[in-house]
Amino acid sequence: MTKHAFAALIALAASVAPGFAFGNCSGHDKQAAMSCAEGTAWDSATRTCVKLQS
Repeated sequence: MTKHAFAALIALAASVAPGFAFGNCSGHDKQAAMSCAEGTAWDSATRTCVKLQS
């Protein structure tokens, strides 16, 4: 195997690997409802718990 072919193979593997990792971890946003401490609520825009205004 030449250096160029080996480098191309490594580049291909590196570009495909994140897709496999993501495939095993998809759906987290639909998996469970977020629970926040009393006096706070989930803000989906910032994806954090925010203090409720009184």
